[in-house]
Amino acid sequence: MIFEEKKINILLIEDEDYDVRRVTNTLKPFEDRIKIVDTVSNGKAALELLQTKKKQFDVVIMDYQIAGGIMGETLIQKIKEIDASVQIIVITKMTINITDYSFANKLMKAGAFWYCTKYPGDIEDFIYQPTDFIMSIFNAHEKCLLERERFRSYQKMHRNVEDILLQKKMIGESPMMLELKDEITKFANSNVNTLIRGSSGTGKELVAYNIHYRSNRKYENFVIINCGSLPSQLVESELFGYEKGAFTGADKKKLGLFEIANHGTIFLDEITELPLQAQVKLLRVIQDGEIEKIGRTERIKVDVRIIAATNKNIEEEVREKRFREDLYYRLNVLPINVSDLKKRTPDIPLLIDYFLSNISIDMGKDKPDIPEETLQVLLNYDWPGNVRELKNVVQRMLFTAEKNITPLQARRALGISEDLKPVNEFGFGDVFNHENIIPLKDMERVLRERYFKFVRLNSSSDTEAANKLGLAPPNYYRMAKELGLKKTEG
Repeated sequence: MIFEEKKINILLIEDEDYDVRRVTNTLKPFEDRIKIVDTVSNGKAALELLQTKKKQFDVVIMDYQIAGGIMGETLIQKIKEIDASVQIIVITKMTINITDYSFANKLMKAGAFWYCTKYPGDIEDFIYQPTDFIMSIFNAHEKCLLERERFRSYQKMHRNVEDILLQKKMIGESPMMLELKDEITKFANSNVNTLIRGSSGTGKELVAYNIHYRSNRKYENFVIINCGSLPSQLVESELFGYEKGAFTGADKKKLGLFEIANHGTIFLDEITELPLQAQVKLLRVIQDGEIEKIGRTERIKVDVRIIAATNKNIEEEVREKRFREDLYYRLNVLPINVSDLKKRTPDIPLLIDYFLSNISIDMGKDKPDIPEETLQVLLNYDWPGNVRELKNVVQRMLFTAEKNITPLQARRALGISEDLKPVNEFGFGDVFNHENIIPLKDMERVLRERYFKFVRLNSSSDTEAANKLGLAPPNYYRMAKELGLKKTEG
């Protein structure tokens, strides 16, 4: 058992010497297992000692009518406030003639573990019913250890949650970002379904993380599903699971993601990609709190908060009958919008600094500085890929940067050509043009020419550039000449 190897440390609160003697005599046969560490004669002294020696006492044995002003239920409550894991056994002569449960209920409500009668009048040397008294101490100690282990587990989970929130920190101090953070705090205190809207790369999943891990469900599972990545024929089995033998190949039972998320949160990203048949079943889950498992006749109760997200115009999807209107209203109870990065320019320097710090650590290099002229290049960019694109750009800049990131390095990381012409999402705005699509062989030449230029600019010599490209120097020179990068011999 849990208490077999550890000595039980007792604090005795008793103001009568003969009662101290009787408790001591009762415990004497078990002195190898039970030790009275300290004895005090009033409640105030007991509280001061418990505060000074936190976690050093396992069980408190206290007289109900103790001297010193603080006694009874008040003393029990104050002991529990100092150390909730300490178990309290009350000894009193008040219960000799009590035949109802009101006294016991008051003690238990205050936080006592057990209570017993001190003595009938004919017993002087020991506590009345010593066997029950001793067993209550062992049981109280076991509960104390379990409470402390539970508290350690709680602390570990709490630290895990804090670590996740640190990793998923919302960066930004713009008015839009401050409003978003405020909404996250409010929404986290609710169990109502939430719909997050925003362009790709704005951080919708980050918002979902913050809502879950700030809510009262934070110690339960947070299950993420990208609805667009689920094959249509497997959507229902993934979301709701199936029983063994439900269909050919179902050789064992499968838990659905809603079962895994029970008591926690499920994040349905790209919700508009969910097939209509699965939308019907999702609506039933929201309405009834039950799932229909393939191969099972009875429904299964689940308690799941749903957070959905989309980068599409969901009202348009409803009008075009691609998304159920009733499901839309069920999900859109608490709508939250994540703005494009270009609309919150003041957050860009903060995000750059955050990513630079973290990615530099991951790469094992010192964080470079960003001069004002380099920052202006980044601030003037439109960021069509939002925060996700910014993170990728920071990674690219770090690969080539030393102590400072130059404007040229920033433009190259952004994919902007040296004449500062803006580019599209593919990184080659001048050639990826829907009005002027060029043949594949010409595109291959453009890509090859630009990559040769890029490698040479980041090499100290032609030989080093050739080595980086995996070419023999003569072959590198010949190919560079063919691309028009070399005009003369030598």
